[in-house]
Amino acid sequence: MPRETILKQDATAATEEDRFLRPQRMTEIVGQRDVYARIEIAVDAARKRSEPLGHILFDGPPGLGKTTFATVIPRDLGVPLQIASGAALSAPKDLIPYLTNASEGSVLFIDEIHRLPKAVEEFLYPAMEDFRIDIALGEGVNARTINMPLKPFTLIGATTRTGLLSAPLRDRFHMREHLDFYALEELAEIVRRSATKLRVKISDDACTLIAGRSRSTPRIANNRLRWVRDYATSRADGEITRPVAEAALDMQGVDPLGLDAQDRKYLETLLRVFGGGPAGVEAVAHTMNTAVDTLSDELEPYLLRAELIVRTPRGRRLTDAGYRHLGTIPPKPEPDPQQELFE
Repeated sequence: MPRETILKQDATAATEEDRFLRPQRMTEIVGQRDVYARIEIAVDAARKRSEPLGHILFDGPPGLGKTTFATVIPRDLGVPLQIASGAALSAPKDLIPYLTNASEGSVLFIDEIHRLPKAVEEFLYPAMEDFRIDIALGEGVNARTINMPLKPFTLIGATTRTGLLSAPLRDRFHMREHLDFYALEELAEIVRRSATKLRVKISDDACTLIAGRSRSTPRIANNRLRWVRDYATSRADGEITRPVAEAALDMQGVDPLGLDAQDRKYLETLLRVFGGGPAGVEAVAHTMNTAVDTLSDELEPYLLRAELIVRTPRGRRLTDAGYRHLGTIPPKPEPDPQQELFE
């Protein structure tokens, strides 16, 4: 079998398993309780009034459940769901089939909505506000505009970069919900439920260990669990105990704080090349031969939350905790020249 076919089948299997582990109903969601409570009220009110749900924008770091919320909401409402990617909608004509095919009360989910081009974003405004689109036919003096009515629908947007959304687009969402990182107990429960779905025997302390090394995100927790399951199947007769989980994660290079090789490379580059900082994220990315977005969107949110780095006006800098995590003694703070004037 050709290598390309094997890789495609493996990717398809992984995607299907992700969908299998993802909650299917609102009641199955663990964590994000404040967001859950508000969405539950909005969904219940829309159902009782027999009206479309208001437009919703989810934002937050990757892997926290934005797509999960977007897929369970239409299931609870009993309405169809269409899924699009902001990067794939390069022109208004790409958006027209989604809007014209939207049935009454259905949900259109646009992932990474901040990547919509300006022309597509502006084309979306009347669709969100008045449920109509304006289509221009012809050119020059013979050009005319057709106002095409749409059936009332719900737009759900997800983004990891809220700051890249224009104010007019943000203001057209009736609800804006920020998803935050998960607590250890919530992640342990997610690992436990996923293990049940995967029919894996796992101990409670192994669930806690995997959760503690998952960078506070369900997606990474499930990825860690899948690797530990493979390790247990190969080396431990399929049963996941704490020693088995610890050996598996150590083999994968996941340390007790949940940092992987890429995270540590970021910290080590900041220490070795830039003396602990401050250093601009572009300079760090070029040194690591990595995209800037990878650092700012995927690595830095957790490193900042774990207080291993800080962002300063002059760039990123290691904290004392970051130095200690790398096994290095934090440098003594430099004296403040202005303070010495008053001594």
